[in-house]
Amino acid sequence: MVANDFVDDEAQELLRELGIELRVFRQGAEASDLLGLSRRVRRGQGVDRLVFSNGLSDAEAFRQNVDQGGIDIVDAAAEGGELRVVCGGGVVRFVECGIGHRKRAYHALANNSKLAKHGPGKQCGRDMTADVVPLRRTPADPRPTLEPMLALTANGMNSVNAVILERMQSEIPLIPRLAGHLISGGGKRLRPMLTLAGAELVGYQGTRHYRLAAAVEFIHTATLLHDDVVDGSELRRGKAAANIIFGNPATVLVGDFLFSRAFELMTEDGSLKVLKILSGASAVIAEGEVSQLTAQRQIETSEERYLQIIGAKTAALFAAASRISAVVAECGEREEQALDDYGRNLGVAFQLVDDAIDYDSDAAEMGKDRGDDFREGKMTLPVIFAYARGTAEERKFWQAAIAGHRSSDADLEQAVDLIDKYDAVEATRERARHFAARAVDAISIFPDGKARAAMAEAAHFAVARGY
Repeated sequence: MVANDFVDDEAQELLRELGIELRVFRQGAEASDLLGLSRRVRRGQGVDRLVFSNGLSDAEAFRQNVDQGGIDIVDAAAEGGELRVVCGGGVVRFVECGIGHRKRAYHALANNSKLAKHGPGKQCGRDMTADVVPLRRTPADPRPTLEPMLALTANGMNSVNAVILERMQSEIPLIPRLAGHLISGGGKRLRPMLTLAGAELVGYQGTRHYRLAAAVEFIHTATLLHDDVVDGSELRRGKAAANIIFGNPATVLVGDFLFSRAFELMTEDGSLKVLKILSGASAVIAEGEVSQLTAQRQIETSEERYLQIIGAKTAALFAAASRISAVVAECGEREEQALDDYGRNLGVAFQLVDDAIDYDSDAAEMGKDRGDDFREGKMTLPVIFAYARGTAEERKFWQAAIAGHRSSDADLEQAVDLIDKYDAVEATRERARHFAARAVDAISIFPDGKARAAMAEAAHFAVARGY
């Protein structure tokens, strides 16, 4: 038995009597540790009962957890606190997770474990049951959020939103209706926030960046409208996509309108350098989308090519949005490049997590249909990992599904199972953490302060988010 600080003497004595081994996972574990644990349980590795608890208060509480089960954490648990996972029944595994929001952790587990899909207290095969028991709350470090970034840019975003509202207007009523359907439909507005945050970071005192941030959002919105037509998407930000409501022709044309508005704002700014950066990014985005189209259903797509694609279609605008803040502030090349590197690495991390979430969440959280990438035959990193690590038989499945246009619900479930089997989602998030760390490192040349801290936390949020 391996003792630890979380279990008092009486509880340890009970463990000895039961002949139970206790193993401690790393401190500060992410929700991914829960997923890894659930996978081991699914494979029947010495565990016949799974209990989630928020702390072990004493031996009696431990006995109740193991012997009686409890209530659903989704209904009973509050925000904050550490989630501790205990498996009883011969082998006990203990996980301390500083995850901040326990409901999301259980939701993530439930969507990635066939054991947990059956719900708390239900038989799940191999005589296993899943019980969820919230107990004593204990302090924990919260997961990264966008709150510091939102607070930093709140006043500036009011000005940006005013520009957006003004410039999306037209004498043709359909244009503001369709554009407003997407623009007012939620979204993080992260790209224009990067322009505002970068301006704060370099100490810019003017107002030029408000219009340029609006231009960035128009470019982004235009690409989303075009993407939904190309992909045949039905959901965007949790509601029907514009192409479903207004049709493909109108959606494409309004996307073109927003591109033109973006270029109006750029030319009004008067900086050829800014124009070159944003127009160049727009061209690279289009190239990235075409490259992704040519890679569609190409089962042998490499990780290198995949990273090139997302570097173009997603990261290019993140980089440009960040860089122009240094340009309007008339900073030097070193500062420009640092902000460019920050945005580019953040954009790659952001897209990696988007692609992981497609196999790791549900439509309610994502705001789009789960498995969209699979149905469209997109070779994203979770699939690339699962295909590379799979057996010959499993590779045949991927070839039939991706290259052979097989995308039934049963095929999607098998794809998710294989991605789960090879921890491809976690491997993708690990890649994202690497790029997020590079983003944070890029802005280390600037003085420490609220802006830098907010931008660093935004990078960590991009990886930790579940939507």
